[in-house]
Amino acid sequence: MSHESGAAAARTDELDRSALVAQLQDWGRALGFSQIGIAPIDLHDAEPGLQAWLEAGFHGGMDYMARHGLKRARPAELVPGTVSVISARMDYLPRATPEGWQTVEWQGLRRPERAQVSLYARGRDYHKVLRVRLQQLADRLAEAIGPFGQRCFTDSAPVLEVELAKRASLGWRGKHTLLLSREAGSMFFLGEIYVSLALPPSAPLSSHCGQCSACIEVCPTQAIVAPYRLDARRCISYLTIEHKGEIPEALREAIGNRLYGCDDCQLACPWNKYAARSPLPDFDAREGLSGAELLSLWGWSEAEFLRRTEGSPIRRIGYLRWRRNLAVVMGNALRTAGAAGDQRLRAELQQALPQAPDLVAVHIEWALGR
Repeated sequence: MSHESGAAAARTDELDRSALVAQLQDWGRALGFSQIGIAPIDLHDAEPGLQAWLEAGFHGGMDYMARHGLKRARPAELVPGTVSVISARMDYLPRATPEGWQTVEWQGLRRPERAQVSLYARGRDYHKVLRVRLQQLADRLAEAIGPFGQRCFTDSAPVLEVELAKRASLGWRGKHTLLLSREAGSMFFLGEIYVSLALPPSAPLSSHCGQCSACIEVCPTQAIVAPYRLDARRCISYLTIEHKGEIPEALREAIGNRLYGCDDCQLACPWNKYAARSPLPDFDAREGLSGAELLSLWGWSEAEFLRRTEGSPIRRIGYLRWRRNLAVVMGNALRTAGAAGDQRLRAELQQALPQAPDLVAVHIEWALGR
């Protein structure tokens, strides 16, 4: 083959693969994904930041992050044969989300007698929704081109999701460390397909945070210790979801009525005026999870907790941590509730204390001391 014919063949192959990416994007939209991009697998320049974050202990009790170490930044070590990563994002605001939803959420945070659950957790478990659809996308690609090596991930393995999504041009890393998009803010999930197929990477995007520091300033526990640097040990989402032990006493008051997760840094972000509603019913809010009266939630038995959280991401924290979180939120409510509310909350906590497991009892005692 001559040099000219070889170059022409290479151009044809590049065009074919670019067309394949365009086809992937069409298939992705049909499956409910908001955007599909292609990331290269060379993440070596992300390794120093990851190493420094781990060495500072900012991962808290998430020991698996330290165990996996730099494998998170080395896709071909996690899945041998990987040469490209298909990165996908999926909007998650419920279909019925009203206009001015940020204002509604801020108002919910000012109702101490009612629980606030992070927006992403009010519907079906995103792990289940994305994993199934990512696999369907991978299967559709295999039907078109034949078998190839592939593996799907959704927050389920040592993957640098935001870094890959940034390199796939789905957005840029915001100062709160989440991915931001000019078209959709940050209210979306990310997922990946590691593939043995060389695909042309997406064109790079620039950052658009500028001088804004709203996310840093609004964080109730000052967990964003510097732009692009989060100390998970102070983050309310970490404390109410990932953390398995006692919530540090110095941080309990700042939790307010946030029972599961925290959206404050996203609510304050100007780009989330563009956040999009999901077309999928999976993320429609379940009744009784957010905005419910604390006493009603406190009355759930373990069996009722399991029934009401079936298929929900909330179930993963288990009944013990659910009660721990509730005790903290109830303690915060005792500072602001009226006399009648005080009496009811206090009576329920006092009644539960003698039989409470140690982890819950510590937080009940703190609440009663409010």
